[in-house]
Amino acid sequence: MSIRVTYHGHACFTIEGGGAKLLIDPFLSGNPQADIGPEEVEADYILVSHAHGDHLGDTVAIARRTGATVISNHEIATYCAAQGLNSHGLHIGGGYQFPFGRVQLTIAHHGSSFPDGSYGGNPAGFLLTIEGRTIYFAGDTGLTYDMKLIGEKGIDLAILPIGDNYTMGPDDALRAVELLQPRLVVPFHYGTFPVIEQDPAAFATRVVAKTGIECRVLKPGESLTLA
Repeated sequence: MSIRVTYHGHACFTIEGGGAKLLIDPFLSGNPQADIGPEEVEADYILVSHAHGDHLGDTVAIARRTGATVISNHEIATYCAAQGLNSHGLHIGGGYQFPFGRVQLTIAHHGSSFPDGSYGGNPAGFLLTIEGRTIYFAGDTGLTYDMKLIGEKGIDLAILPIGDNYTMGPDDALRAVELLQPRLVVPFHYGTFPVIEQDPAAFATRVVAKTGIECRVLKPGESLTLA
């Protein structure tokens, strides 16, 4: 069995595995990087790391159209349930075994508020265990030493922000790779807006030179396979 990971720009990914299609942080409308529109993308589950508009994005519209279950913190899950959507709420450190695999929320040092300014609960990352593979989606976060503990679980793929300003920049993301020691790294959350412009290829070169760990830069619409 294999897991297919597709990048849609900014922080949005599709992960296919365990008999399901997971969509992470579906900011598609208004995203200049997006390779697909909210009316085209498919999902069985939508994972939302926090309530900021560039992550919550088109969650409600996509879940309403597809019937997908929204997985997020309790506040976002409750918000989605109030919109008539299927949802499952978790909190930091908590996890749940879904039909496709396990989802655990991890610490993300960031903020979280809905577009109207109301409280969106704690921001989070996701630790996913699917078909015996472990994927760490860090979410919008600064560097944290908790990443060393996460890395001890054995990470097949680490998806890390590198944009700086709102999240880790390339220097701290490189330190995160050293703590996590994953098999493979994919950068995200860069280039969408001028304030987070970065050179992902230069970051990938630094990762390989410093750690010997493979780093793949995906363009929107590109995929990789975890065999």
